[in-house]
Amino acid sequence: MARYSDEIIDDVRQSNDIVDVISQYVRLKRSGRNYFGLCPFHNEKSPSFSVSPEKQIFHCFGCGVGGNVFTFLTKIEGINFVEAVQLLAERANIQLPTLENNVDSAKEALKAKVYKVNEFTAKYYHENLYRPESKIAQEYIKKRKLSNETLKAFQIGFSGKFDELYKELKKQGFEDREILESGLVNKNERGQYIDRYRNRLMFPICDVRGRVIAFGGRVLDDSKPKYINSPENIVYSKGRHLYGLNVAKKYDIKKRLLIVEGYMDVVSLHQRDIHNVVASLGTALTQQQGYLLRNNTEQIILSYDSDEAGQTAKVRAMEILQNMGCDIRVLQMEGAKDPDEYVIKYGNARFQNLVDKAISVIEFKVKILRQSLNLESTNDKIKFLNEIAKLISKIDNSMEREVYIEKIAKEYDVSKEAIYAEVNKLTYRESKDEKVLGKPKPVVRHIEKKEAENVSEATKRRENTVLAILLSGDRNIYEIIKQNIAIQDFKYEIDKKIAEKLYEEFENGNSNINSIIDNLSEEEQNHITMIMAEDYGIDDVEKAIDDIIQSYEKDKLNERKLEILELLENSTEENQKKELEKELNDIIICLAKIR
Repeated sequence: MARYSDEIIDDVRQSNDIVDVISQYVRLKRSGRNYFGLCPFHNEKSPSFSVSPEKQIFHCFGCGVGGNVFTFLTKIEGINFVEAVQLLAERANIQLPTLENNVDSAKEALKAKVYKVNEFTAKYYHENLYRPESKIAQEYIKKRKLSNETLKAFQIGFSGKFDELYKELKKQGFEDREILESGLVNKNERGQYIDRYRNRLMFPICDVRGRVIAFGGRVLDDSKPKYINSPENIVYSKGRHLYGLNVAKKYDIKKRLLIVEGYMDVVSLHQRDIHNVVASLGTALTQQQGYLLRNNTEQIILSYDSDEAGQTAKVRAMEILQNMGCDIRVLQMEGAKDPDEYVIKYGNARFQNLVDKAISVIEFKVKILRQSLNLESTNDKIKFLNEIAKLISKIDNSMEREVYIEKIAKEYDVSKEAIYAEVNKLTYRESKDEKVLGKPKPVVRHIEKKEAENVSEATKRRENTVLAILLSGDRNIYEIIKQNIAIQDFKYEIDKKIAEKLYEEFENGNSNINSIIDNLSEEEQNHITMIMAEDYGIDDVEKAIDDIIQSYEKDKLNERKLEILELLENSTEENQKKELEKELNDIIICLAKIR
């Protein structure tokens, strides 16, 4: 795959501070010189994910993952390196040159065409909604009391029969490959091109920039399936977008944003002047959708359907958003199965009142727990108390804990002293466990573990210190190290690989550590950022290098000493023994001087 030049990559990197970029995905808090947060790549309760503004790297001491700003984006967004550069360039308003690569150019050209196919289709379906033959759709629109303004805002339309769209797209000059890639048309075994959506109310799905990326189609009779959605393709990944966000962003959504299940929930609420609403594309909220929510608002109101699927989706969304440190509330709705039905039945004001009274996650979980237990039963009451204590013990803020204990004790007629006692016991136990366990150790691959068993911790520490000094990018220091420490002197295989690449880059005149990191394997990136994230307590670099060189010299002398002793034991020739004894004596003198 073609890449941009090092100069362009550096320009993009320097224009995107790693702390600013990662803060869009992870809630970070400053601690000393670095920032820490909960790792987005594995589940954890205590922050072990470190971001260094000075070194422009991240490293998780829990799962071992690490890298720079490009590495982070490739992992969190599921994109490749070039796409990460493009995304960050767009963020920094940097115009990138066209990549000179046939594969990349063809892919970008196909994406551009698919966007145009989608754009035309959305317009075509919307216009089709007003035609005489679309009476069934018009009756449904009238029944739902949707205005022309709402239909236009969401580009709602109606799909025709069999291959109407395909024929229109061909008239516009689109090629079969472009049409098929969009997912709007299928090709059957007989070679016929058939529209995916036929006689359905159409909901175009847009990205945050307003580009049409996919469609959802709803039947207007009792046929199944009720909804058909676009398959994932070159421009669409359903887990990375939220329906209606492009419309909601035109209004004030900074303080609060509602997330619902369906397209019609969003449209219906918007119709009734509730604009701060979006829907997840599918019932299960993803991490990427969670980031979109957190980056656009302060408070998230979960308003899923009251059926079993809706409740499951609600619990899943809570877990994801809580791990991101979001302020979450849960809408309590009775008398309707979803927000669309509720707002039509009871009106805007009553729905807004529900939103204002939305309860916290703790209150929601306590309520669900209460419904499953009989507090008249001693055993159930004990279970209730224990589960509540577990929930409250996970709250970091002591004031918040106190408020919940007071509220729950009063509401459920439970002794607050009993809750306090159990919470304190759990908190103490967790604190004790953390002290015993200490800082989480990085995850090491199985192959690396086996190889590492033969290398002492002192040797690994020394090698890591050498690499940490090299990673300062100082060419003069590199020259001193190169003259005294050869690649073969590194015992730990991964250290040897990294040292070899660093030596090679320095020899080629490249001392830009960030660009060197870009060209390392995932395993090497994880290892090198672990080294960079550690504090080796080096106050005097030159003295540290001298000490390390002496340490290497000492090891070599000791190794040779053992070899001589073995040779002396097996040697029978007097002249050879005398030479070996003289060399051994010289080694002992040298070792004494080093000590």
